[in-house]
This record gives sequence, structure tokens and C-alpha cells, in this order.
Amino acid sequence: MCGAPKQGGSLAGVDLSTQTVIQGSVWHDGAPVAGAYVRLLDATDEFTAEVVTSPEGEFRFFAAPGRWTLRTLAPVGRAERPVDAEVGLNETTLAID
Repeated sequence: MCGAPKQGGSLAGVDLSTQTVIQGSVWHDGAPVAGAYVRLLDATDEFTAEVVTSPEGEFRFFAAPGRWTLRTLAPVGRAERPVDAEVGLNETTLAID
């Protein structure tokens, strides 16, 4: 069983003035991609964490402020995107071509 928390849902109770949240969704051909793996890589491309997208294609990480890379792997393909995360909510979309 994966130890990753359930993806998606509310950020109620999360203090966004002190937390750095990177969240978003994975899309392919205009539809969300459920069950895709999304990896969080640090500034040196070292693996830090991985989650599986929700049925709505959503993912979320709690991280430190800084430069990160998001990489998604799914049966329909893969995508990668840099993120300069700051304290608060950092939203992004990963589009698989």
C-alpha cells in the first residue's frame, strides 16, 4: 500500500502563510489523467517524493520554498515542468502531449 495521502480535496486547516504547497493536475487530450505518477525532484534532479493522481488527475506536495521539477509518468506518456515554489499555494498543470 502506498503511504501517499489521498490527493485532491480541500486545504482547509492548512496555514498557507507558513506552508509551501505545490498542487495541480495532469491532463492528456483534454481530459484529466487518473493514476499517473507525479514525482517531485529537487534543484539537483534528486528524487524527493512521489504521489499518484486522483480520479480527477489532481496531485499535491508539501515542500520547502525553492526550485523544483515535477515529472509525471503515465501509460499515455510523460511530461516535466519546473516550478519555483514560494510559501503559499503554487498551482500548475502538467500536460502530456
